[in-house]
Amino acid sequence: MTAEGFLEGRRLQLARGVLLQCIMGGYPPSRFYGSDDGDLALVADPKQIHRLPWSQQPRALAICDADELTGESSRLSTRGQLKAVVARYAALGLAPVVATELEFFVFAPNPDPTQPFQPPMGMDGRREDGHSAFSVSSNNGLRPFFSEVYACMAALGLPRDTFMHEMGVSQFEINLLHGDPLLLADQTFLFKHLLKEVALKHGLTVVCMAKPLAHTPGSSMHIHQSVVEAGSGRNVFSDEAGEATATFRHFIGGQQACLADFTALFAPNVNSYQRLCHPFASPNNACWSHDNRSAGLRIPASSSVARRVENRLPGADANPYLAIAASLAAGLYGIEHRLEPSAAIQGEFEVPDNLSLPCTLHAALERLKRSHLAKELFGAEFIEGYIASKTLELTSFFDEITPWERRVLAAQA
Repeated sequence: MTAEGFLEGRRLQLARGVLLQCIMGGYPPSRFYGSDDGDLALVADPKQIHRLPWSQQPRALAICDADELTGESSRLSTRGQLKAVVARYAALGLAPVVATELEFFVFAPNPDPTQPFQPPMGMDGRREDGHSAFSVSSNNGLRPFFSEVYACMAALGLPRDTFMHEMGVSQFEINLLHGDPLLLADQTFLFKHLLKEVALKHGLTVVCMAKPLAHTPGSSMHIHQSVVEAGSGRNVFSDEAGEATATFRHFIGGQQACLADFTALFAPNVNSYQRLCHPFASPNNACWSHDNRSAGLRIPASSSVARRVENRLPGADANPYLAIAASLAAGLYGIEHRLEPSAAIQGEFEVPDNLSLPCTLHAALERLKRSHLAKELFGAEFIEGYIASKTLELTSFFDEITPWERRVLAAQA
């Protein structure tokens, strides 16, 4: 839209079906978004209109809500779903607080998708080799890229907590500052968009796949969650003596009750399960623990005022609006129904059957399809449309024969 049209208040409309467009570009049958495929209104959030600092031609980006023409939020909108979850907390006098940790890889251009990704060439003419977790010098070859990333973050008002090299080859992580869930989802979305745009300027490729490299840790989007009183800001997970409260237990109980049903919302792609089936620091379970990275629900070491629950299931490929909405809805379900969690686990452990999670996209979609709870919390229209779109993607994946199959199975009698 032209700047003039935007400033005049001209309404931008969008076909409802676009919200269910799959990643290859196709659509599920129209019954999932209305046979008429009527329009939605894109309504810009006045707090999320940004001049794009990496663009030579003056351009701006406005994050919008997708609303029905009658004015209510579309049930197909993941941003609208998150706003609805936050409103349910507000009705109880509560406010959730979240922070996201996003991991990503920086690679050289990869014009041939049949070839593995490679780290970029460094300033010394070499490619990074090996693991450089927390290294102070490992990103020196990418200094111009990261300098512009930092500058663009500042220009967009994206505060950052920490930035570090992660365990994988040319893998990095950013921790965004905790705050309002909708704001954090917007910031996570903007940051991922920023990364890819700035990378292109520098002849690089940023990849937010859950598992882009074999034999290398995948990329997560851990979600840190706490709940405060709406008025006082007091963390309701801790009492006056600094001990864990019943609300804290119930929040964990809700997460445990819902994670298996919601796995497809946290791990939305075939590749998501490549990360989860190699579970080093990527646990595919609903166990909880104090500061144990093998648990899907980790309670980080912290002061009582910062007591929080870290959901370690989502990958970097997850939709931040939907992943945060699903995680917070699970916690609220536990609070409302006073659900008690299992016993905390420590050290090495075996995952009980009732706390294991689906390990393929097909299994996760089948679990979501059977979930009355998911339809209760997000509406049948959204869940059924989401499943229909993801089923198209899964079918497309099965339409291709992989190099592994040709390499390993072709010689079999």
